[in-house]
Amino acid sequence: MKHVPVVVGIADIQQKGKFEDLDEALLLMDRATKAAIKDSSKEITNYIDEIRTPKGYWAYRDPGKWIANNNNFKTDPKTYVSKIGILQQSLFNEAIKNIQNGEINASLIVGGESRHKLIQSLKENKNYQEKPLIKNPDFYIKADSDLNLEEEVEQLTKMAVGYYAIIENAYRHRKKINIHDHKNILANLYKEFSEIAANNKYGWSDINHKSTEIETPSVKNKYQAFPYNKYHCTSWNVNQASATIICNESIADKLSIPINKRVYPVASSENNAMTALIQRPNLSSYLGMNLAADFIQKIVKKNKQAINYYDLYSCFPVAIEMFAESLQIPLNKNCTITGGMSFAGGPLNHYVLTSTNQMIRKLRTMPEKIGLITGVSGVMTKQSYALWSGKFMQDFKFIDVTNEVIKFEKPINLSFKNSGTAKIISYTIIEENIKFKKAIIYGEINKERIILSTNNKKIIKDMEINEWIGKEVKFIDRSLV
Repeated sequence: MKHVPVVVGIADIQQKGKFEDLDEALLLMDRATKAAIKDSSKEITNYIDEIRTPKGYWAYRDPGKWIANNNNFKTDPKTYVSKIGILQQSLFNEAIKNIQNGEINASLIVGGESRHKLIQSLKENKNYQEKPLIKNPDFYIKADSDLNLEEEVEQLTKMAVGYYAIIENAYRHRKKINIHDHKNILANLYKEFSEIAANNKYGWSDINHKSTEIETPSVKNKYQAFPYNKYHCTSWNVNQASATIICNESIADKLSIPINKRVYPVASSENNAMTALIQRPNLSSYLGMNLAADFIQKIVKKNKQAINYYDLYSCFPVAIEMFAESLQIPLNKNCTITGGMSFAGGPLNHYVLTSTNQMIRKLRTMPEKIGLITGVSGVMTKQSYALWSGKFMQDFKFIDVTNEVIKFEKPINLSFKNSGTAKIISYTIIEENIKFKKAIIYGEINKERIILSTNNKKIIKDMEINEWIGKEVKFIDRSLV
């Protein structure tokens, strides 16, 4: 008989202010852990058999072991650190499955980021040093391969914004939306997101932005990669941490944790197929997303339910658009409960912990409702969906659609031609410095893919106003002529 996993403790910590007022990430995670323990039961530390942490913008080898010792865990829990490239949702899924199978009693999932303190150290000319933790965790979890090809990194570096802008423009073209209207759609959506974040106790920004502020580049809203400005992009520079405690319901009963504190995982789906962006058959629609979304929708239909709340992963607008499309829901403010990663805060690698906790708070007060959290790893490389309920609905169901994706969605080969004619399938424009911009073009030639570029000011200006996807262009040495 399978055991019933249930969330019994949650906490989110946020700090603002001057350097001296801020904690490093390790202490933020410790604060979150203490608060999550208080939210459940002090005796829960006698049952936590594992600690899972998504790797952040910090150098600690094993924050979990330090946190366990600092909070007098009696279980000597196994510790896991999941590196960049692993779905954040997978930390929940592995913990839930371990509880369900009777392998552990309880799991702590904790993540934290302190880039705001780092930024303040630079502004205030203070010395920022992390606590040295040099002992490795029991397990490092890492991706099977790199997220980007060398050819892509050469043009777009490893910064995510350029890749997502490529996907965004491909999405716009596929949806037959002109550039002007598309900018308005994104600005109006993000205006609503900023209002939600400003009213969110755990949101980083308290500013209600006008749509014109979001759409128009400015000193505070710098041009990033066409069509994105800063306000379209996830905000890394936060001091935030989240902790979630999941246990076997028999433990919750033993500790007399109130029913109104309990929230149940219903189902989750993942796609972990790794294909570089330039090689994806369709730049803005993925088989894996659709299969994973279909699985969740079938669960909902089987239980004769409707999803009441959503928080769609929002590192960049196209992630929201693609998730909404896969779920067949309107693109509007109901796509988030937090206000999104631009305004509520987008810590490097633990936002799904934050969004999940905020969903759990909602469901605690309305147990008849259900909520959906989505997640991304890489450049829309991997996707996840997770369904939660304020009351027990069914044994937790999980599917990983990766093998089916690998079977049916084959990567497109790259072209090795240096000169010729190619059809543009997407593009973006980045600022190389204050005076110069560069267009990066993803093209197709003889059913193969190629990356081109140009610094031609006339072409770049036109690309920002008129549609270039679908055009045939000539190139020499991989530069437009």
